[in-house]
Amino acid sequence: MGGIPLARCQFLIPFVDVLNNIGAPTDTLLAKHRLPTSLVEKVDHYFPLLHAISFAEAGQRSQGIIDFGFHVARQATFDHLSARVRAVVSQSPTLLIALQQTCKWASIEDTILNIWLEYCGEEVRVCSKLAGTERLQHLEHSHWLQLIFKILIVRQFAGPQWNPATIAFEARYTPSIETQSFWPYSRFLSGQHASWIDVPASSLSLTCRPTAMSIPPLTEEDGPSGYEIVRSIKMMLPSYLDQGPPSLAEVAEMAGLSVRSLQRKFAQADLSYSDLVHAARFEHAVKLLRDTDSKIIDIAFSSGYADHAHFTRAFRRLAGVTPRQFREQSRPAR
Repeated sequence: MGGIPLARCQFLIPFVDVLNNIGAPTDTLLAKHRLPTSLVEKVDHYFPLLHAISFAEAGQRSQGIIDFGFHVARQATFDHLSARVRAVVSQSPTLLIALQQTCKWASIEDTILNIWLEYCGEEVRVCSKLAGTERLQHLEHSHWLQLIFKILIVRQFAGPQWNPATIAFEARYTPSIETQSFWPYSRFLSGQHASWIDVPASSLSLTCRPTAMSIPPLTEEDGPSGYEIVRSIKMMLPSYLDQGPPSLAEVAEMAGLSVRSLQRKFAQADLSYSDLVHAARFEHAVKLLRDTDSKIIDIAFSSGYADHAHFTRAFRRLAGVTPRQFREQSRPAR
């Protein structure tokens, strides 16, 4: 079995913003669905995607929001994509290459997201689908984000006013008349084999509009190469360190495994869950000590340690030096 389906925390933030703007009990909803908080500090961390789908549906239902995914999509910008995906798009010589690169690197954003191109006469369909979710309901919230990001990528080449002639949802879902009025020249389809937009084939040769971005190109090692259970748990844990990591039983539920089966997975990797939590805390602390000027006590709390003394003892045991000594040694002399 593969790992836990994950997505970048950046994609959860617009849902939280919409709920906060209408005064909803957002933190309570996040906690109920076991999702991380303090998301602005965790944009490139990962959260369990399926929990977010149930969170979005609960938020829509409890707050009486119509087309929740659409309101979230309206807040999305090209900058919500990871720096690496923005780089490959911006550095692509044509729209066709950018779309091909988006297909290749989609799993950086969402570990079960597949994007592909279908050629249909004078148009190209940019399709997307979450692997293994065919029987799940309420996926239209995710579909809106999938669709808007494909639109935003095309706009880097076709201009900010570009809209597709067709917006298709895999879910059996039709946007409200009010929502459709924001897209007066687009038709909406539901119950499709995938979520897709159409792009005129004649537009594939368009070149990228000028950008001020300067990001190094991707290497093969930058993207996720597989989603085995231990690796996906390790990717997810940093999102939860400041509020307490999920219990072993909760992680097993996220992965669709029994606790015993999950423990066997760890045994095969010669690890325990507590080993993984300790490693995640240590790696998170190392990054903050090396790359930020945050106070050591703040780094301790952010990494999930109860207090300064606990942090110092745990860090010294793994690194051989105190956090303060590590910070001094890891920075060049001034």
